[in-house]
Amino acid sequence: MSVTVRVPAKVNVQLAVGAARPDGFHDLANVFLAVGLYDEVTVTPADELRVTCAGPDADQVPLDRTNLAARAAIALAGRYGRTPDVHVHIAKDIPVAGGMAGGSADGAGALLACDALWGTGASRAELLEICAELGSDVPFSLVGGAALGTGRGELLTPLEVGGTGKFHWVFAMAVRGLSTPAVFREFDRLAEGRAVPEPVASRPLLDALAAGDPDALAAAVSNDLQPAALSLFPELADTLAAGRAAGALAALVSGSGPTTAFLTRDPASAAAVAEALLASGTCRTVRAAAGPVAGATILQPAASG
Repeated sequence: MSVTVRVPAKVNVQLAVGAARPDGFHDLANVFLAVGLYDEVTVTPADELRVTCAGPDADQVPLDRTNLAARAAIALAGRYGRTPDVHVHIAKDIPVAGGMAGGSADGAGALLACDALWGTGASRAELLEICAELGSDVPFSLVGGAALGTGRGELLTPLEVGGTGKFHWVFAMAVRGLSTPAVFREFDRLAEGRAVPEPVASRPLLDALAAGDPDALAAAVSNDLQPAALSLFPELADTLAAGRAAGALAALVSGSGPTTAFLTRDPASAAAVAEALLASGTCRTVRAAAGPVAGATILQPAASG
């Protein structure tokens, strides 16, 4: 018996960040799009909890109980009075430490897979509650599509995307990772001595999504963490410039980085931008993907035999 769940990466088309709260978190207005880069998480009954991982940069993924997939299994098992005795295998294709919620995706994938394997019958609301306990981006990894995240990002409001229903992106992977906590600390350092406005969703950006208009979306994308990411990793500015020079409609750091995201008009434009970015020598590799796409989805249900 095993269950396999496919779960997507995300890009933040808006990431508005408020001042640090007393609990150390920040209030956010976080507009997520799930995009078609996926990890697959498979859970199989085992004598004890263990995690394995294969794929690009798999050696950077923790395989102990700090892994969000392991934590998800532990959290769900604890609620239902059972032991989390599963083998969790992650087939990794989302960039590691890249600002695209790969770890959060694995947590959501493992949670959905364990729920199906064990037949716990947890409600969607309960699964989302566990996701929020695991991390700010984990609920969106479960839901997918397009959504506005408020609070610390875990309180989700689904958003409609019009037009063709897809935006085309190129993602440039950097030569090293960035720590999300480190980027937020740098945001706080850069914000010292000035008032940080309350984060609010951009009306022009929400309208651009609803219209499915890539030009309007390009004019509205923003990331308040980008200056902090560039402060810690200045070379990302060269990647952003290379993508703009290649004809991208918009270029920004994805989330806390260091992956950079380039909005393009169509698949042909995405291919041209990807080729130019790779030739520029400013990034390690590139990937093209469209979004929004569905969130965590069961591919292989539990079955005997």
